[in-house]
Parts: sequence; C-alpha cells; structure tokens
Amino acid sequence: MIQHKLSGAGIALITPFTPDRKIDYPALARMIDYVIEGGVDYIVALGTTAETPTLYLHERAVVAMFISNHIAGRVPLVIGVGGNSTSEVLDQLREFDLRSADAILSVTPYYNKPSQEGLYQHFKTVSEHSPLPIILYNIPGRTGVNMTAQTTLRIANDFRNVIGIKEASGNIEQMQEILNLRRPDFLVLSGDDALTLELMSRGGDGVISVAVNAFPEKMMHCINLAKRGDFEGARKAYQCLDEAVTAMFAEGNPTGIKCALATMGLIGDTMRLPLVSGTPQLAAKFRELIAKYDLR
Repeated sequence: MIQHKLSGAGIALITPFTPDRKIDYPALARMIDYVIEGGVDYIVALGTTAETPTLYLHERAVVAMFISNHIAGRVPLVIGVGGNSTSEVLDQLREFDLRSADAILSVTPYYNKPSQEGLYQHFKTVSEHSPLPIILYNIPGRTGVNMTAQTTLRIANDFRNVIGIKEASGNIEQMQEILNLRRPDFLVLSGDDALTLELMSRGGDGVISVAVNAFPEKMMHCINLAKRGDFEGARKAYQCLDEAVTAMFAEGNPTGIKCALATMGLIGDTMRLPLVSGTPQLAAKFRELIAKYDLR
C-alpha cells in the first residue's frame, strides 16, 4: 500500500539555480543522490521549498521529468501539483508526466481565500481527475486560508484517493483532531520540522522535511528512532539539529535551507526574485553550527 511507502521522512526538495538563475540540473542531480544516500524515505518535488511559484509551467514539467528520471525508482516520488485556480491544477495533471510518480501533493488554493466549502469542491474536482493518490497540503501562513480538521476529514472520508495531509498549520490541536478521527489508512505528516517528533508521538506518520536537504543522515536517524517508538532517543538525537533548524527559518524558506546548503558547498546560493539569498550573518551562523555539532 502506498501509504507505507510515504510514512517516515520525505524531503521537500530544493531547486538549485545557476548564478544567472537558470535551473542547475547537475546540482539537482547531486542533491537527489545526496539525500537518497542519506536514507530519505521518499522525495517531494515542486513544493514550496522548490521555489515553485517562480518556475514557469514548462520548467515545472521538465523538473518533474528530470527528478523522476534521476531517481530511477530508487525511492518513491511525490510531485507537487497545485495552484489557486482549479482549472490550472487540472491542466498540470494533464501536462505533467506523472507515470513514474507515486502520488501528488496538492496545496490549498492560495491568495483568493476560498471558504471551507470552496476547499472541499476544489479537492473534489482534483480527486476526480487525478491519476494518482493525493496528499493534501495545508499551509495557511502562505496561502491565507486554513483548512480545518473538519474539512480535511470530510475530504478524506469522501474520496479514497486522498491518502493523507501535509499539515503545516502549526496548530497541534487541529492535527490531533485529524489524528483522532481519521480513517485508519490516512497519513498525517508534519509540514514543520520542529513539530515532527511531537506529532509522531501523538500518532502522526512522519514529515515532509526541509532540513533533510542539508542533514539527511542526522534527520533520518531521528525519524527512524521515532518510527520505532523511541521518542526519548529521537529527542536526544534531534538536539544537535535544533539550533540549525531554527536558523533555517529565520530568514524564510527556502532562503535558509539554500544558505545552509551553499555553506556546505552542495549548491550555489542563488534565488529567483522576489526571494533573495541569506545574509552574511545567516551564513556565518550556519558555519558556526555545522562546525559545533559536526553536521556535515
């Protein structure tokens, strides 16, 4: 069952750029190999961390195909397919090559702030047209609207191809309500690295992680301990990552993770406007923390 493959830790994969802001495919290939070798359970392409809003539609399609080809079946693949127009999401479902993907991640429509009924109707339509299982993505800090636990559960109960949710509301009570009332095979995944162990201790299934981009082995060690029910061990293992994860979001995402990766020499520190690179102070902080906690 696909839900078993998509528990644990998936990576919200970044999109590296060359200094002239073109997609850096050699660096993208290196990143894929790096996180697979680090033990990641699956890869999520074209999410928030991938700077997807600055990628043209044809670029997204090529990136999805490139990632799929380079993974070559080594780990499962989830592809982000979302937008604030339902018809545009259906266009992506038609135009992207999804044959090698295992599921899609679909964010709540942003900016236009639909009602809860609008969210339900949007995902009803997406579920009726998607050739793949769907993971919902709730991130109200970016979209301007929170999908309530009641709406999430209504969608999950009505559409069996909706198999889980990446919950990035930061509201642990809302997540707990979903955990309490979900159907048995419905995944609840953290969208916040810092809340992952708390959510898993309550019965959650894992995380779609930003931090795994930079620190795959150490993050996967924490997650694997939590999967075995050793939460004390997982929390101790996470202590060396705590400050780095906090720093990762101090100037926003993906600014922080790209700054960390550039400091480690894994990619260049280039963003597409309106996002800008991390400050020298943030880079210095990462150099300090990477040395202090031996995070390479």
